[in-house]
Amino acid sequence: MKTVPKSEIRNQKSELVLFAVTGMSPAIITETVWALATNKKTPVIPDRVVVVTTVAGRKAIEAELFAAGVWDQLREALADQRVPIEGKLQFGTTANDIRVFTRADARGRSMELEDIRSREDNDAAANFLLDKLREFTENEDVRLLCSLAGGRKTMGALLYACLSLIGREDDRLTHVLVNEPYDDPRRQPKFYFPTPRDRDARVELADVPFVPLRKLFPRELGRMPGSFMNLVRQYRATIDQLAAPPRVELADDEPVVRVDGRMIRLPATAFALLSFLVERARHNEPPFPSFKDAVDPFRAFLKNWASGRYGFQHDALQKLGDADDATLRKLGNAIGTALAKAGMPASVIAHLRPHRGCFGIRIAL
Repeated sequence: MKTVPKSEIRNQKSELVLFAVTGMSPAIITETVWALATNKKTPVIPDRVVVVTTVAGRKAIEAELFAAGVWDQLREALADQRVPIEGKLQFGTTANDIRVFTRADARGRSMELEDIRSREDNDAAANFLLDKLREFTENEDVRLLCSLAGGRKTMGALLYACLSLIGREDDRLTHVLVNEPYDDPRRQPKFYFPTPRDRDARVELADVPFVPLRKLFPRELGRMPGSFMNLVRQYRATIDQLAAPPRVELADDEPVVRVDGRMIRLPATAFALLSFLVERARHNEPPFPSFKDAVDPFRAFLKNWASGRYGFQHDALQKLGDADDATLRKLGNAIGTALAKAGMPASVIAHLRPHRGCFGIRIAL
């Protein structure tokens, strides 16, 4: 087996935690660690290993990895390849390292789950995973490397969902792949990682892409709800708002706009720009590719719009007669600021605030 040069070991500024879900096959833990540490391009050595499992899964880990000495054998094998494991791969039988799914029983007492067999078990497992992941995703000094290879399909699906909900852009989700016949859990002796007698064994790690949704909606979410379903419902509501553009009504006699029924007063100049953009949206005209492209059409609109009898329109024309792309950018910011001060959700503001590469708005027609 090829020795991994120290120079290839990733320099980790923060603590790297391998977070895995497992069932009755704890080999996915050793296989994942092996695949990470012996990767030829970017070897990675986790600082800690945290496993979420059932009661039966905990017993399997304790019996197969610790009592049988497999974990120590893995560390020795990595050390033989000159992989720098000193101070790394912290993992033991403590409750901090092996965390068992729990749920409340009929008397409200917390009990550990032997398995995930019912809808109630599934709901409890989702909340448990979200809670345990939150411990790490709220810590800026920790990076997560999650493995969904073990346990029932439910466990992997829930881990993927939870990481998508609260995971960060630099967190990572993986699945470990082992070739036949070493992937068969019934094989004897069991396979945990390649040894000299397993010359044909190949252990590979596949990254599973996920979308870190928490990055999209910081304003709408604020403090994230504690339960899995409440967080899912809040994301769905936010996505519905993003998908459905707001209804916009413009007053004729004052610089006031109603957005989904909420009245908001704008500076006359910002109201002029919004009127221009609303008119284009109502005629299904496409957005301009840049602020500069909108300057001449806006000036032409402004002369016709300010021909009315209201003083605020004439004031806007005097201030905007020589408007350029920088002026339009400032007016767009003013629209966004006024909407934000009125308490409009960021998802609504996104529809009504022109931005770079898309000088236009979306409204309900």
